[in-house]
Amino acid sequence: MGSIERRERERGDKRRQILDAARELFVEEGYDAVTMRKVADKVEYTPTAIYLHFKDKEELVREVVSQDFLSLAKHFASIVEIDDPIEALRAMGKGYLDFALKNPNHYRLMFMTKLPRTSEQLPEHHGNPSLDAYAMLCLLVHKAIERGLLRPDLTDAELVAQVVWAGVHGVAALRISCPEADAWIQLRPVPVLGAEMIDDLMAGLLRNPPKRLPSKASKSAAQRPKRRRMSS
Repeated sequence: MGSIERRERERGDKRRQILDAARELFVEEGYDAVTMRKVADKVEYTPTAIYLHFKDKEELVREVVSQDFLSLAKHFASIVEIDDPIEALRAMGKGYLDFALKNPNHYRLMFMTKLPRTSEQLPEHHGNPSLDAYAMLCLLVHKAIERGLLRPDLTDAELVAQVVWAGVHGVAALRISCPEADAWIQLRPVPVLGAEMIDDLMAGLLRNPPKRLPSKASKSAAQRPKRRRMSS
C-alpha cells in the first residue's frame, strides 16, 4: 500500500472514530451539552485538528445521522425481492426492530434525541427507496393500496406508513428505554411483542384480515366456569 492510500485509510479510520464518539456523546449528554472539544477529547485528538474533518458541530451531527439512516436503509436491502407488499411490510417491521436492538445508540440518536433543525438541503438519497427507509415504507404502502389490499377508506399512503412506523417505533423505544426486567411490568420478549404489534396493525389495516385463532390465555379464560349470580 502506497503512502497516499495509507493516509487516506488512516483519515477514514479517524473520521469513523470521531463519528462513533460524537454519537455516544450526543446520546449521553444531549446535543446542546456536547462541544467539539469534548468530541476531540474522547478520541484523543486536538480540538483544532478535528475541524479538518468537520467544520462545526452541526455538520458533525448531520453526518452521524445521515450515516445511520443509510445503515438503516441498507438493513432492508433484501425486502425489494418480496413481491407481496403486506409480507414486505411485515419483514420491514421485523427488520426495523432488529436494527434498533442491535444499534441502540444509533436508534436513540436518530429517533429519541432532540437535534437542531438544519437549513441544509435534503441529502441526494432522499426519496430513493433503496437508500431511504421512509421512502421504501411509503412505496410498500402505496403498492398495497394499488392492489386493493387495504381498507377502501385508506387512501393516504403516507398516513398509513406513519401509523405503521409509530406502532413499531413504540416497541423499539419501549425496549431501549426499559432494557432491564421491571418488577412492576414484565415486558414480553421483543420478537413476541413486535410480532403481535405488526399482526394487530395489519389486521386493522387490511381489507380482508385473516382470521386469527384465540391465544392460549384467551382460551383458558373462556373455559373457566362462570360464577353464578347470587339471588337477592
